[in-house]
Amino acid sequence: MMPRFLLLSVAVLALGACGGTSTENGTAANTAAPTNASASAGNWAETVTKTADGGFLVGNPNAPVKLVEYASLTCHVCKDFAEAGYRPLIDNYVSKGTVSLELRNYVRDPIDLAASLLTRCQGAGPYLQLTEQTYDNQPALLEQAQNLSTETLTRIGNLPQAQQYAAIANELGLKDFYAQRGLGSQRADACLADEQAVSELVAMQRRANEEYQIPGTPAFLINGELQQVTNWQALEPLIRAAGG
Repeated sequence: MMPRFLLLSVAVLALGACGGTSTENGTAANTAAPTNASASAGNWAETVTKTADGGFLVGNPNAPVKLVEYASLTCHVCKDFAEAGYRPLIDNYVSKGTVSLELRNYVRDPIDLAASLLTRCQGAGPYLQLTEQTYDNQPALLEQAQNLSTETLTRIGNLPQAQQYAAIANELGLKDFYAQRGLGSQRADACLADEQAVSELVAMQRRANEEYQIPGTPAFLINGELQQVTNWQALEPLIRAAGG
């Protein structure tokens, strides 16, 4: 993540790979949901597990309909889908065990990557709730990002890569945002400097591009097949048709 890339990524935050062509590169603390592989009190929505692909799966791992979403935390179309689709999807399908939802981060820029590291930092339990809260905060986050000075962006870009994401998080108030949701400062710093976690996120993006050729975010797979939709109104009939 060199200075030029950082500058360019901020300039196109609201555009690149968001509902278009893909490119390479609350205040209370959360209560972690059960992460076992069996439903709690018959509600599969309370079951969250991390997958071998690096995503977080909500619901029955053996659900007959397996929905995967590739999403970016700085993508306004992903925010729109989350606001319209997550609750009916979870309440009407995932909770019954007929559909599972696996969220896979598709990082579009350094700010997205820093936010993704922090939403994933506390593990599977609070991940979905933190993702929703991050989308709620997206307009404020993007406004802060657009207001960063060229000098600040250059300074961050010149830091060693292991320090860049912590610097981004500090400048944009992300550490404070997640601290209000149960993530301590030391653990946040460790996650922001975790090279293995960064590699995992980059690998998820690479697989999305190379294996599925996703056209942008959000992108959806139903039982491994890419769907040409980006909103809940178009996706729900496809879930029903698949047996959800």
